[in-house]
Amino acid sequence: MILNNSFLSLFALVSTLSTVLAFPSYGSLAGLSEREIDHLVARLPQVLPPNPPGPLKFNGTKLVNDPAHPWKPLRKGDIRGPCPGLNTLASHGYLPRDGVATPAQIVQAVQEGFNMDSGTARFVTYAAHLVDGNLVTDLLSIGGKTRKTGQDTGPPAIIGGLNTHAVFEGDASMTRGDDFFGDNHSFNQTLFDQFVDYSNRFGGGFYNLTVAAELRHQRIQESIATNPKFDFTSPRFFTAYAESTFPYTFFVDGRITNRTTAGLDMTNATLFFRDSKFPADFWRPPAPTGPAGIIDIFLAYPIAAGRNVGEVNTYTPDPTSADFNNFCLLYTNFVNQTVKGLYPNPKGVLRRNLILNLGFFYDGIDGAGCTELFPYGQL
Repeated sequence: MILNNSFLSLFALVSTLSTVLAFPSYGSLAGLSEREIDHLVARLPQVLPPNPPGPLKFNGTKLVNDPAHPWKPLRKGDIRGPCPGLNTLASHGYLPRDGVATPAQIVQAVQEGFNMDSGTARFVTYAAHLVDGNLVTDLLSIGGKTRKTGQDTGPPAIIGGLNTHAVFEGDASMTRGDDFFGDNHSFNQTLFDQFVDYSNRFGGGFYNLTVAAELRHQRIQESIATNPKFDFTSPRFFTAYAESTFPYTFFVDGRITNRTTAGLDMTNATLFFRDSKFPADFWRPPAPTGPAGIIDIFLAYPIAAGRNVGEVNTYTPDPTSADFNNFCLLYTNFVNQTVKGLYPNPKGVLRRNLILNLGFFYDGIDGAGCTELFPYGQL
């Protein structure tokens, strides 16, 4: 009996160590048990996250598809995910080409490559990192979920990137399927064909603000009609409209005036969405910019934040969700419900890094009139 008990104890220890050693340095700790987190934190590299980079010193238009940033095809093990902009930045070397980066690297890359304004860059990057990143190692995958070593079948065991459902990634994407249908991050040719069709019908072959409003409405209605678990509450409510602005805001050459109405042509759209590639001789926008036209897209077909309730065509508004009438509720719910729900009782380096990253996140909206929250205290 003593031998049996010793054997079982040894087996349990080996199993635990195997899990720890197989955990990728960018694997998210969100949602793990307190015991699992304690085991992992003690063995992972513990990084003090640096302050995010500030605004660019030179923030005018410039060539970004330059000799220093050539496009390269994916290598075995390289990670890509639901965001064509980040995929493109990685394939051109503005981000590490393997698709694993620090939040500071992502903030710098979206500013350098797309001239995203500093506040927007910090807000969206640290929101994603707080939920999808590894807050101990300060690493974030721009892609999908990873498996433990040796696990080739079954549901992914470890969350490793931006396609965690209903936070950064969400339903009714323009070129990615809903999570309910099994793949929420791969390029979807059928949806891209619809993107092209709407650009032809409403934009004369270009994706512009008018097309964005029509396609956003169409994708919402499709998800309501086909996805019984469709969720269009905050934060997805905001990110869905924001992502609708990105193609004409960031993917149109910066030397073109009034990119909102001129729009993105379909040849270049294919390069970004399918191939993760800048067009030849591509220049970034002439000034820092955010999601231009987001309210116009919403007002074309206004809808209350809500969700289907277990069946298709049962869309029900959720009065507790933040919307465009109460932006600060987005911040409050994200901090007190989403982040606090994932990390209810952090200790040590994890608590420290949560506090720091929540501060970086708030800095992105400093001046918006929202009261800063400190769910884990202050350092």
